[in-house]
Amino acid sequence: MTQASTIADARPPASDADWRALVAKTLKDAPFETLRRTTAEGLAIEPLYPAALAQAAFTPRAHDPEQPWDVRAAIACPDPAQANTDLLADLQGGATSAVVALDPTGQAGVAIGSAGDLARLLDGVLLEMAPIALDAGFLGPKAADWLAAAAKGSPTALLGLHLDPLSAFARTGASPGPPEAHLILAATVAARLAQAHPKASLFLASGRVVHEAGGGEAGELAFALASAVAYAKALVRAGMPMAEAFAGVVLGLSADTDYFATLAKHRAARVLWTRLTGACGVAVPARIESRSSGRMLTVQDPWTNMLRLAAAAFGASVGGADAVVLGTFTDAIGLPIAFARRQSRNTQFVLMEEAHLGRVADPAAGSGYVEALTDEMARAAWAQFQTIEAQGGLIAALAHGHVAAQVAKVRAARDDAGPPKIVGVTAFPPTQVAPVEVAQVAPIAVEAPSTRLPGPDGACPPMAPIRLAEPHEAAR
Repeated sequence: MTQASTIADARPPASDADWRALVAKTLKDAPFETLRRTTAEGLAIEPLYPAALAQAAFTPRAHDPEQPWDVRAAIACPDPAQANTDLLADLQGGATSAVVALDPTGQAGVAIGSAGDLARLLDGVLLEMAPIALDAGFLGPKAADWLAAAAKGSPTALLGLHLDPLSAFARTGASPGPPEAHLILAATVAARLAQAHPKASLFLASGRVVHEAGGGEAGELAFALASAVAYAKALVRAGMPMAEAFAGVVLGLSADTDYFATLAKHRAARVLWTRLTGACGVAVPARIESRSSGRMLTVQDPWTNMLRLAAAAFGASVGGADAVVLGTFTDAIGLPIAFARRQSRNTQFVLMEEAHLGRVADPAAGSGYVEALTDEMARAAWAQFQTIEAQGGLIAALAHGHVAAQVAKVRAARDDAGPPKIVGVTAFPPTQVAPVEVAQVAPIAVEAPSTRLPGPDGACPPMAPIRLAEPHEAAR
C-alpha cells in the first residue's frame, strides 16, 4: 500500500450532511433552499448533488485523442473571391473542415447562384480530405447538386449537404411553396446523391433556430429531434433503408457561455438519439455539429466575446460534439478579418492540444450535477418532442404557433428574472472604447434559380434571432 492510498483511506468520505453543515456556516440564518436555482425553462439546479448512481446511457463520441473533434470554419463573406481566400487560409491554418453559408443576395452568406460559382469558391480545396458542408436554406437541394458537381463524381468526397428546410421555415416564418414539398424535394435529392457519394451527410437536424430566438435547452433538443424524425421519414419514403436514413442525419446544436448547460445538452442529445433510433429498430451513433451562439455575443466591448467563445468551445468539446463551428469575436459587428478568424481557430487548438480535452471520451461522466442535468434536459426535451409529434409533426407544430409560443414563454421567464450579468455590458462596462477592426466588403448579389415550388406558401410565426445584450446596449 502506498503512502498516498494510506492517507486517503484514513479520511472517510464526506457525507451529504457534512457538506450541508459546511454550507450552513456561510449562509448564517438563510435557509439552504435559497441556494436552489432553475433554468429559464424551469429545470431545477440544486446546490449540492450526490455522486451519480449511473451514467447517462448513450454512445460517446468516437475517441481519437489526436483529433478529438472536427475544427470547422465558418465561411460567410459575400464576395466569393474573398470567401475562397478565407477558406484556404482556415484550412491551411489548421481547420479540418468548413461550413459555407450560401445567399445569392449576399446579405447572409457567400453570393453563390450556380454550380460554377460554387466551384470557383472551392477552387484549391481537396474534397476527399477536407469536408465541406453547406448552409443554404431553401436553396439547399440545388446547392447540394452544385456541391456534388464540384466533387466531380468522387465517391470518397467528404460532403455535408446539410439540407435543413425546416429551420429555414421556422426562422423566416414563410416558405416559397408548401414546406412539405420542400421536405420531399430535399429528401429526393439527398437519396439520389447518397448513391454516388456514400460518405456524404445528408440532412442537418438543427435546433439552433430555437436557441438563437431565445429558447431553452430542452426546446432546442426537442426541435432537433423532431427535425431528425421528419428528415428520416422523408428519406425512407424516398427509398432509403431506415438505418441509412438516420445515418445521413447530423444533429445541430448551439454552444454558449453556460458551459455546464452546453455540455449537458450535448450529452442529452445523445441520450435522446439513442432512445429515438432504438424505438425505430436501428442502432446508429449520433453525429453532432455544434455552433457557437450568436445570441451571446456583444457589440459593446466585443473583446470579451473571445472569452464567451472559449467557454462555448469548452462546453461543446467536453459535451462530445463531433464538429465545432466557433464564430469570431466580431460577428455581432461585421465580417471578421484574418486576425479574428485565427483567434477562433487557435482557441480550439489550445483546448485540444494544450488542455487535452479530447483525451477522455466523456470527461463529465459520473458527475452528480452533470448527470442529473443531462437527465433533466433529456426528459424535458422528450416530453416537448412528444407534444410536437402529437400535433402532427414539426411542420404542423410550427404552423400552429406551438414552437414559437414555447420560445416566447422562455424569453418571458428570462426577462422576469431581471437584467442578466453580461461582462462588458451590464457588468464591468469598459471605461474606454477599444476599436475593433472588421472586414469591409462591398455588397454583392448574383442571379440564382428560384426556390419556389408549386402550391400555396407555408406560414408560421417567425423565430428571428436575437442578442441578449442588445436591449442593455441600447439603454447605455
